[in-house]
Amino acid sequence: MKKQKDFNTIAKIEKAIAKKFGQKTIINPKSSWDDEKEKEYLQQLKEFYSKQRKKADNGEKIEEEGFLLSKNLISKESKRVCPVCDQYSFDLKDDLYMNKFECCRKCYIQWVEYREERWATGWRPNKEQT
Repeated sequence: MKKQKDFNTIAKIEKAIAKKFGQKTIINPKSSWDDEKEKEYLQQLKEFYSKQRKKADNGEKIEEEGFLLSKNLISKESKRVCPVCDQYSFDLKDDLYMNKFECCRKCYIQWVEYREERWATGWRPNKEQT
């Protein structure tokens, strides 16, 4: 048995929604759709799918020494060597300092901490100081 729709209740609910949130909330979206909006929507779809295809192309795999590797992975440069002290780091905490201050955590504490303005202007310690 199907329950019949009570159109009076539906109308009351729509009026309450319109009163609380405005008249635009109860308008059927199809009523304001025109050819110009359709063209704009189709253009957005084309752009979206072209970006998706580019991402798929970037995920291309290359066989290197018997392993399949992402093409992007091979071309990425690793920022693991501190340019200040020339130490190689596996510590994940150093990534933050490498990205923001271009030095490892140890060098940040020794040379940058509380002197960020001087560091930002380009000052770096001499090789003799490190």
